[in-house]
Amino acid sequence: MRIWFKRTAFVLALVLFGLTILNANWLAPDPKGAPKLIAHRGLAQLYNPDGVGRDTCTADRIEEPWHGYLENTVESITRARKLGAWMVEIDVAPTSDGELAVFHDWTLDCRTDGSGEIRNTTMKELKALDVGYGYTSDGGQTFPFRGQFIGAMPTFEEAVRAMSLRGRLMVNFKSADPEEADLVAAKLKQLGRDPVAKGDAFYGHADPVRRIRKLYPDVWAWSPSEARQCSEDYVKFGWTGFLPESCKGNTMIVPLNYQWAFWGWPNRLIARMEEYGGNIIVVGPHGDHPSSGITLPEQLTEIPASFNGYVWVDDGLNVIPSLIQRFDDRTEEERAAGAAALKRRRLER
Repeated sequence: MRIWFKRTAFVLALVLFGLTILNANWLAPDPKGAPKLIAHRGLAQLYNPDGVGRDTCTADRIEEPWHGYLENTVESITRARKLGAWMVEIDVAPTSDGELAVFHDWTLDCRTDGSGEIRNTTMKELKALDVGYGYTSDGGQTFPFRGQFIGAMPTFEEAVRAMSLRGRLMVNFKSADPEEADLVAAKLKQLGRDPVAKGDAFYGHADPVRRIRKLYPDVWAWSPSEARQCSEDYVKFGWTGFLPESCKGNTMIVPLNYQWAFWGWPNRLIARMEEYGGNIIVVGPHGDHPSSGITLPEQLTEIPASFNGYVWVDDGLNVIPSLIQRFDDRTEEERAAGAAALKRRRLER
């Protein structure tokens, strides 16, 4: 009995040792490159995400405003790019007259002085709206952006032109309609922009993502459901040393506070994903609400220095310059206001 126990313990020790070596981060090759920041909706007003659902209005719960940018506007996109964002994420939606607007919500009622679905509205009608109309941080006592963003909803063409020749876009399809991908591709063709050559990306519902992959076989395209499946499968089976099929050539999401759960993090995992042409995105801490982006500069220090994948950023005006100082063109007023906003945010955590 004692001999059997010793043999079993020896075998288990060998297995444990093998798994340790197999997933050893320090034995993996050093990744090449640096973290690449994705500016979520360009520069935006942050909001309290607790209890937020798919159709929750978020403009009426923003933090006390400390800068003058609104998400998905040309100025927001341009400034995020100039600060050094590797990629700027935007939301697109088709209009009733066959155009493409850059706007997050399904309906106009939350953020604008309009109403109804954006897909039932012409681009001309959208251009007459005030996209800053519904933003408030004090329960509707004041609306600091009203009247300042009339006509500021961009067309997709305007958003593309806001990027420099080397700027990259991540386009978010807001519906499950695959024809949305065809419309985006047609607009890109009119603009003479090759998304593969430019390094653009696409994500959203599986149907338009599947269609954009067919149109551009070599482009980075992913769906949140695919990324979630990849992450879950890897946490379950990554200890084997094999990359799950759901991750091969796909995208993996790694929440900031669950990095420890990903086998071989970061170097070994990076090597496995790179071998199969996959991408990794680190997002903010996952808790009671869906994972969002990085909102504090110090959160970047929680990501290993060797990580060379993508980082989802919500507060671009504070976070991007903390990593990429050479493009930091913030005024003294912006720096002071940003520091005060970070102080308030840390106290609320």
